[in-house]
Order: sequence, then C-alpha cells, then structure tokens
Amino acid sequence: MQPTMKRIVENKHPLAIRWFHWVNFPLLAVMIWSGLLIYWAYHPYKIQVADAVLVKFFPDGFFQALNLRRRLAEGMAWHFVFMWLFTINGVLYVAYTLFSGEWRHLVPNRHSFRDAWLVVLHDLGIRRQAPEALKYNAAQKIAYSAVILMGLGSLLTGLAIYKPTQQAWLTTLLGGYESARLIHFALTIGYVLFFVVHIMQVIRAGWNNFRSMVAGFDVIPYGK
Repeated sequence: MQPTMKRIVENKHPLAIRWFHWVNFPLLAVMIWSGLLIYWAYHPYKIQVADAVLVKFFPDGFFQALNLRRRLAEGMAWHFVFMWLFTINGVLYVAYTLFSGEWRHLVPNRHSFRDAWLVVLHDLGIRRQAPEALKYNAAQKIAYSAVILMGLGSLLTGLAIYKPTQQAWLTTLLGGYESARLIHFALTIGYVLFFVVHIMQVIRAGWNNFRSMVAGFDVIPYGK
C-alpha cells in the first residue's frame, strides 16, 4: 500500500497570534492561582436555594488541599505584578489583530449566533453536517471575542477593588466594591470554564490542529 502523500499548509496561525496565545496561558494561570490566595481571606460566594447551599466557592478542604491558606500577602504580590504583564499582553494582542486585519477572522457577524448553535449541535453529534471550514467557526469567534471582553472586564474590576478610593468613579460605575468583586470572581470562573471547553475541543480536533498553534502550519494529504 502506497503511503499517503502530504503537503504543508503554511501560516494558518501567524507567529504573533501564537506568541500572544502561549504567553497568555501561564500569565492567566498565575493570575488565577494568586487570585485564589487572595480569595481565601474572604470567600463568601455560593449558590444557594432557600436554606440549601448547592455550591460553595470554595469549601475549606479545597484551600487546604491546594495549600492556599494564610498566603494573602504572597497572593497580592504575585497578582499585582502579573496583572500588568497580563494587561500588556492583552493590549498588544488586540493592537496586532486591529493593525494586521486578523480581527476580520475573529469578530462575530450577524449570523454568528445562529451558526454557533449549529456548531454546538454538530459537536454534540446531533447534527451530521459539519460547519463551514473557515479559519475560525462561529462558536470560536464568539468565544474568542468574549474572552477579550472578559479580559477588559477583569482589568477594570480588578482596578476597582485594588484601588477603590483612588478609582472611586470606576468602583461606583461598577456598582460598588462588593459588586466589582463579585464580577471579578465570576469572570475568573468564566476563564476556568473556557479553559476546560477549549482543551476538550483541542483534544477533539486532534494533533494536527494543536501543531498548527505551535508551529503555524498544517500537514494535510494532497487533494484537500
């Protein structure tokens, strides 16, 4: 049996996009970890129906198992340093997408929400027809654009709770200190959920897709 001839398709993901993507991963990981060190000092959030607590963020065993207790000062030091690195990387990423024209592949259009539902149905195995083969499908456009907005939200709410007196106008705009802190926490949970879904999608897409985000090219059979 003759081996299948393959060819390399270059530049699926530009070097800058790959750089910002892989730099952002450890930055966000440190931000979440250090945020948990801070959150330990006062962790009031829970999902409750009447008197029944369905989910508590987080039980004491969670902090103890991950050695997060009594490290408030350490968490604040890490968080406030990496906040600026996270912000700089995000600003450079947005600037690059605007000036390079990559935003055209990322920004959702008026059909994206309808098409994203079709992508979800296909991923769940309910719909056989695969979505149109674009650089990013509709669901990815919405998710990646939402993460950019979440990053902005994290920056603004973070500044509001970091400097509530100096940034009183911002804290007030966000509904006060407690409101800003709750939004900041909810955005963090959103990052974790995005990360889980993103990893599942990467595994589902296979090695070739992962390699394209590392090396910037695909290896596909001739004729495709």
